[in-house]
Amino acid sequence: MKALVLEEAGRLALREIDTGQRLGPGDVRVAIHTVGICGSDVHYYTHGRIGPFVVREPMVLGHEASGTVIETGPEVTGLAVGDRVCMEPGIPDMTSRAARLGLYNVDPAVRFWATPPVHGCLMPEVVHPAAWTYRLPDEVSFAEGAMVEPFAIGMQAAAKAAVSPGDIAVVTGAGPIGIMVALAARAAGCARVLVADFARPKLEIVGRYPGIETVDLNETTAADAVSAATEGWGADRVFECSGAAPALLGLPALVRPGGTAVLVGMPVDPVPVDVVGLQAKEIRLETVFRYAHVYDRALALMASGAVDLRPLVSETFPFEESIAAFDRAVEARPSDVKLQIRLGEA
Repeated sequence: MKALVLEEAGRLALREIDTGQRLGPGDVRVAIHTVGICGSDVHYYTHGRIGPFVVREPMVLGHEASGTVIETGPEVTGLAVGDRVCMEPGIPDMTSRAARLGLYNVDPAVRFWATPPVHGCLMPEVVHPAAWTYRLPDEVSFAEGAMVEPFAIGMQAAAKAAVSPGDIAVVTGAGPIGIMVALAARAAGCARVLVADFARPKLEIVGRYPGIETVDLNETTAADAVSAATEGWGADRVFECSGAAPALLGLPALVRPGGTAVLVGMPVDPVPVDVVGLQAKEIRLETVFRYAHVYDRALALMASGAVDLRPLVSETFPFEESIAAFDRAVEARPSDVKLQIRLGEA
């Protein structure tokens, strides 16, 4: 079938490819409707690698997806043909030590869509384990269903932070993941969430949500803004979502004594960290890598109306314009939050 194939760094093609998918007894076949473009997809497109994951042969891109079940394996229960669904793109080895500890997201053997050498989902149909496929509530559209994956990262971050009702939180970085983290922190009970960035268009978008305040780093520092908001005490929870070295170095100034910092953004290269600054306040440090056990809760929040991701879709491209969509993503327009590609009918 036709798919969006990354042939090599800097070269995409919409062409026929046989991905060798076969329906197993516990699998479902899904007709893909909507796929979001993630920063990792763009990085593979522009650089051909992320850390140790190197594109050595043609690979189908895409891992944020929704669609409709069109076939089920004989052992599948709980899903039926016609169900609208989204898919968790990482398939772990459930017999591994990490999975048995409940940490399947860090299972070294996990097979994650669009991570070399595993094909992604930017094609008309995929076969996926039913265990990692979730029915969309009636209130959740296909476009929103394709955003459960990035929102799950926000959910994971809020869970790792152990947010308490009434907390004051800070998010450094207003990219798509930073915005998702801010929304998850609010849903988890934070009374106020400050989002700091230099990109004014993104700050304008996230600042429209109730309970979220913006910090324009063109005009002030994150430390000064947090000090003013907390009478010099510091934030209860700080989420670093930019991966920028200065933001990581400045973490101790943002967190209150005994507070928590969560590292979400992934620096391209090793960065310095003020260890003594963290120690002097006994700041608890947590890290996030993807997510585990949060998809059902993310969908419940979206269905209830507690979290509205619809304003974050900047533009939707038809499948035939997938390459143009990726070229637009490479531009990194400040006003773009989430670009999506639609394969199904509007």
